[in-house]
Amino acid sequence: MSSLVPVILSGGSGTRLWPLSRAMYPKQFIRFFSNQTSSFLGDALVRLHGRARFAAPILLCNNDHRFLVRDEVERAAIAPSAIILEPIARNTAPAITVAALVALKSDPNAILVVMPSDHVIPDTEAFVRSVLSASEIAASGRMVMLGIKPLEPHTGYGYIKRGPALEGFDGSAFTVDSFTEKPDRATAENYLSTGLHFWNSGIFVLHAQTFIDEVARYEPQILQAAQEALSKADEDLGFLRLDVQSFASAPDISVDYAVMEKTDRAAMLPLDVGWSDVGSWSSLWELSPRDQHGNSVRGDAILEDTSGCFVHAEKSLVATIGVRDLVIVDTPDALLVADKSRTQDVSKIVKQLKASGRKEQEQHLRNYRPWGYFETLNMGPRFQVKLLHIKAGGQLSLQMHHHRSEHWIVVQGTAKVTIGEREQLVRENESVYIVATQWHRLENTGKVPVEIIEVQIGTYLGEDDIIRSDDVYRRAPEETK
Repeated sequence: MSSLVPVILSGGSGTRLWPLSRAMYPKQFIRFFSNQTSSFLGDALVRLHGRARFAAPILLCNNDHRFLVRDEVERAAIAPSAIILEPIARNTAPAITVAALVALKSDPNAILVVMPSDHVIPDTEAFVRSVLSASEIAASGRMVMLGIKPLEPHTGYGYIKRGPALEGFDGSAFTVDSFTEKPDRATAENYLSTGLHFWNSGIFVLHAQTFIDEVARYEPQILQAAQEALSKADEDLGFLRLDVQSFASAPDISVDYAVMEKTDRAAMLPLDVGWSDVGSWSSLWELSPRDQHGNSVRGDAILEDTSGCFVHAEKSLVATIGVRDLVIVDTPDALLVADKSRTQDVSKIVKQLKASGRKEQEQHLRNYRPWGYFETLNMGPRFQVKLLHIKAGGQLSLQMHHHRSEHWIVVQGTAKVTIGEREQLVRENESVYIVATQWHRLENTGKVPVEIIEVQIGTYLGEDDIIRSDDVYRRAPEETK
């Protein structure tokens, strides 16, 4: 019997959920709900884990997120068969092609269950049943898309029009008549009334070899690029790093455009599991608990004569008076106020931030690193104050700065500090001083996190003023961004 291989795509940036989701810490890693114990990626990892016929998952992510993905994998206590690093964004068709080639090495009859990493699926058991049904259809030579019965005339989703029922599956699955990418409002309303159209969930169940055959038929350049990228791939700290030049030669195209809209093997299975792609703040409002006035609040807020609003307050108190149907998201370095009906347009703000070179689209004040994170607390013309959080076993690179000196004060735990040739343990309420151009390293050799207040003083305080001579995480110099 063929194995079912979960393939989790974790390359998205989640721009429509800015300012909480950012390029270096996108929505699949965030816990949006107060009762959410794991991230969206964490939920995707455990959704099919430990069940009969399901193999270890294959994950694909971009290089910048690799340590965030590893943290989620370790937190879920799951050993994936591969974590594949995409050196450059090339959309879903090349990514799934690589995953199919990897799966076929272990099982020539493997069936892929391709899932985005950032969706909400409340009814897990119904989802598993649907996937198992879809796997039977896939084994017959079809490529199955899971379609969602539309609840509203949504203009932000692609639509699948079902064709006649597939023979041999008791009317539960259908051929695919046509596709529509994000229709206008009038078209979406018509689709809703016909009952023949379904939202494209982006979840696929595919016989790996069938998929490869169809890629070879319709997009041979993708298959060639994927094969070369794998043949020249390197193992790096447990990650499979695809060859940059080979993978970059693949067309930047989605699996829908590359294969599913061209093939005569596409099939659609309706999926009824309470699915949401959490693609905007309004969809997050729909999923969140709300008070009697329809307000969803997370954080410290006082609402007066306010209804239908989504309020997310991270540090400051948010107060509202006499407003309706707003999204208010307040983070330490950015505030979003939007009409709830316009939240699909948040990505336009992100484009403006990118065009003007602002870091608010890329990083939070809290910057995650493989050893933990640092958070900017205060800054001025010649100084900067940060909180460093070093997880158990974490260590910074052996490094030196040309333009700044640093004063470290330990506020929690015990740190192992190297300055030049000297090593010392620095305990809570103790401090050390590092002069510019001195080589130094910070380690946490204990079992509890170490937290340090770092005061930087100098003429230039940018993160690119780091010269490394040794880094256990093998990061490139540009990864200090």
